[in-house]
Amino acid sequence: MKYKKYFRKTSLKQKKHSEFFLNEILKKKPKYFLEIGVFHGVTARNVCELLYKIHKEDFKYIGLDLFEKSEENKSEIIPNTDFKNPLKQIYFKYIKRQDPYSLEAVNNLLKKFKDNVHLIKGNSNLILKKIDMGKIDFVFVDGGHDYNTVMNDLNHCKEVINLNGTVLCDDYNLSYAPGVKRAIDEFVKNNNFKCEIICENRFAKIEK
Repeated sequence: MKYKKYFRKTSLKQKKHSEFFLNEILKKKPKYFLEIGVFHGVTARNVCELLYKIHKEDFKYIGLDLFEKSEENKSEIIPNTDFKNPLKQIYFKYIKRQDPYSLEAVNNLLKKFKDNVHLIKGNSNLILKKIDMGKIDFVFVDGGHDYNTVMNDLNHCKEVINLNGTVLCDDYNLSYAPGVKRAIDEFVKNNNFKCEIICENRFAKIEK
């Protein structure tokens, strides 16, 4: 399956990274997918398209993100949401009249799967404790890149891993966010989980 960008920004820009990501999901065939860090919703749309091909309507996608820049969230590393392409700037500002990083815009992108999708606006440090992780069988961690946030996200994924699910972390070896690697390494060591660093050190796959 080809990874489509839907005229929006995505962290999975390179073909080798996006194809690897989709292939990992295809291998696992999860029914309950959680994405921490939805951004413009491009990954979410690709995941939903793939899960629909595998399971038809019998799947659930949960996406969690801040969906805004604010003073409260200024300590988090949020990808640049501004477009360099002037056509995309015009499209979202004057035609769609949406901020592509907003909850409204992402819901609009995923409306084809509205019965399968649940988007949650908020900080994962507060929200994850309210989610029933026992139902989740695949988590893509790509939210806040601060050490404490990544560690919080991973600690809430323990149940997923212990129930033979998969946690795939993005940006493992990101130079300007060393807290990601530090948190993953400590989490894996402290819990004696298996961890595979793959695709040019881009992803860390954590399993039991």
